[in-house]
Amino acid sequence: MAIAQMAKVIIVSYRTEASQLLEALQREGICQVLNAEQAMVSRDSPELAAAGQRPRDIEERLNRLQRCIAFLENYAEFRKGLASVLSPRAVIDEESYNDVISDEQILKIVDQCERLEISIEKLKSECESLRGTLEQLHPWQSLQTPVEEIGQLQQTICLAGLLPAGQFKQVQEQTPELTGAIQQVGATANRYACLVVCLKENVGEVQKLLRSAEFEPVSFGSWTGTVAELIKQHTEKLNVVETQLNSLTNSAAALSENLLKLQILHDHYENLLKREQAKDNAPATEQTIILEGWVKEKDYPRLEKIVSGFTASSLTKIKAAEGEEVPVDIENNSAARPFEFITRLYGMPKPANVDPTIFLAPFFALFFGICLGDTGYGLIMLIAAVLIGRKMQGDKKLVWMLAICSVFAILVGVLTGSWFGDAISKFAPRLDPLRIRLMWFDPLERPMMMMGIAMGLGYIHLMTGLVIAFAHNLKVRDYAAAVFEQLTWLTMLNSIVIFGFSKAGLVPANIGTFFSRLAIAPAVLIVLFSNRQGGWGERLGMGAYNLFSAVFYLGDVLSYLRLMALGMVSSGLGMAINVIAELTLKIPYLGIIVTLVIFIGGHGFNLFLSILGAFVHTMRLQFVEFFPKFLVGGGRAFEPLCKEYKHIYIT
Repeated sequence: MAIAQMAKVIIVSYRTEASQLLEALQREGICQVLNAEQAMVSRDSPELAAAGQRPRDIEERLNRLQRCIAFLENYAEFRKGLASVLSPRAVIDEESYNDVISDEQILKIVDQCERLEISIEKLKSECESLRGTLEQLHPWQSLQTPVEEIGQLQQTICLAGLLPAGQFKQVQEQTPELTGAIQQVGATANRYACLVVCLKENVGEVQKLLRSAEFEPVSFGSWTGTVAELIKQHTEKLNVVETQLNSLTNSAAALSENLLKLQILHDHYENLLKREQAKDNAPATEQTIILEGWVKEKDYPRLEKIVSGFTASSLTKIKAAEGEEVPVDIENNSAARPFEFITRLYGMPKPANVDPTIFLAPFFALFFGICLGDTGYGLIMLIAAVLIGRKMQGDKKLVWMLAICSVFAILVGVLTGSWFGDAISKFAPRLDPLRIRLMWFDPLERPMMMMGIAMGLGYIHLMTGLVIAFAHNLKVRDYAAAVFEQLTWLTMLNSIVIFGFSKAGLVPANIGTFFSRLAIAPAVLIVLFSNRQGGWGERLGMGAYNLFSAVFYLGDVLSYLRLMALGMVSSGLGMAINVIAELTLKIPYLGIIVTLVIFIGGHGFNLFLSILGAFVHTMRLQFVEFFPKFLVGGGRAFEPLCKEYKHIYIT
C-alpha cells in the first residue's frame, strides 16, 4: 500500500569469498548492487576503480550453449497447445537442477552438438549445390552430344544458353540472316534451352542479337559426358549425401533428448555471469570487493543474516548522499497487488511520492466493468482468467487483475440487464422475469441516466486525485501546496457543483447561494498563490491562467463519457448479433448449427473487441485524468540481484 522504504548499505568482502557472498545474495534476491559508476564510494575515493575484467570464459561457454540449444530445438519434440504457451518452461526440482550443473559430462554433449551442426550444415550445403546442378542440367537432358564437345568446332561457334520462350521465334527467324542456326533442346518453366551455331566471323552480330533477346549463356565447365550421364552421376551423389544427412539428423534428434540439461546449464551460467559481472564492476582494492547497494528496510535483517555467515565480509548501513536517486519498489496487499501491472506500465513514482496502486484499483475495476458491461462476457472472462492463472507460469498480475475486473463486469451486466446482449429475451424468455427483477435500469432506454453516472464517477475520480495530493502534501508538511494547489480547487469546484445542483432544483436555493459566494475565496487564492515563484507579475499571470484552467476540468469530466459509450456499444453489438442469430434459426435443417456458429463466433469477436477497448480506455483515464492530479513519475525501479530462469521453472 506504499512505496517501500529503502536502506543504503555497503558490504566489504575479501576477494576469496566475494563470489560465494554474491551467490547467496543472488539466491535471496533482496539487494541491488551498484556498479563502480553508480556507487558513491567510487566518487569519494577515485582510487577504488573496478577491475573491469570481462568473464570471457563464462561468456564463451554461454554462447556455445546458446548455439547448441538453438540447434537442438530444431530436432526436439515439444508440447503443443495452450498448455505449452502458458507454461513454456520445464518444471524441475532443485535436486535435479544441482545434479545437472555438477555433471561435467554435459559439456561433452556441447562438443558433440558443435561437430554435428558443422557436419549437417556442410551436407545441407552440398545437397543444395547438387540440387542446383541437377536443376541446371534438367533442360539439357535430351542433348546427345557430350558437353565437352560443345564449342570445339573449326569454322563455327556453338553457344549454349537459355532463351525466354517469347523471344525464341524472333531469334529463330533472324539467325539464318546472320549465317547461323538455333535449335531448341529442352525447356524450363518459361525458358528454352537452346544451342546456337554460327560462323566465327559472325559471332559478334549473333551475340548482339542474343543479348537483345535476354539470352542467358550456360557453361558446362569441366564436365565430361552426356547430360543424361551427368544427371545420373549427380543424382547418385545426391542420394548418398541425403542418406548421410538423414543419419546425422537422426543423431541430432537422439541428442536432443539432452536439450533440457543444456537449458538448465544455460540458465545456471546466465546467473553465474550476472554474479561475476557484479563482482568485476564493483569498486575494489587489491584484496577486497566493495558492494554498495540498496535493500528494503524490512529485508535488512535478512541481509545481515546472510553477510554474517561469511567470516571475511562485513555489512554497514549508510546514509544516502544528497541528491542521490533512491530506487523505488511498491508494496500492496493481495487485493491491490494485481493492479501493480498498471502502475509499472506507467512508470514508477518518485521515492517521495505516492504509490497510486491502492487508489487506482477500485476505479480501474469499476470502469472496466462499465465498459464491458455484460454478465455473460464477464463470466467467460472470469472462467478464462482463473483457468489461465492456474496453468500460467511467471508473473500473473495481469491475469488476476482481469479476473477482478470481470467480477465488476458481471455486476454491471446484472444491474443493466445485459446477458450476451438481449440473449435471454430472445432465446430463453422464461428467465426474462428474473433478469428484469435483478436489473436496475436499461442504459439503451435511459441513456441520460447512464451519462450522469459516467460523469459522476469521473468527477469523483478527479476529486479523489486532488484529495490524495492534498493528504500527501500535508504528510510531507508542504502546507502551502496543500492549501493553494489542492484545497482551493477542492473547495471551488465542489462549490460550483453544488451551486449548479441548486439551479437544477436538486439542492435548496439558499445553500446554492452560500456556495456560490464561497467559491470566490478559493478563486482569489488560486490567482494570488497557486504560482509562488518569480515576481508578482509572473505570479498573477500564471495564477489567472491556472484559474482559467478550471474549464479543463469540465473537459476531463466529459472524457468519462467513454464509459457510457463503450458499455452501450458492447451491449448494442451483442443485440445485433442476437438478431442475426435469431433470423438464421428459421433455416430448415441447418438452422440450429448456423445459429450456434453466429452466436458463438459473433459474441466471441465482440468480447475480444470489448475487452481490448475497456482495457485501453480505462487505462487512459488513469494515466491522463487521474495520475497527473497527484503522481510524479520517473522513479528508478528497484532491481535486486536475483536468479532468473529463461528455460526452466524450479519448484
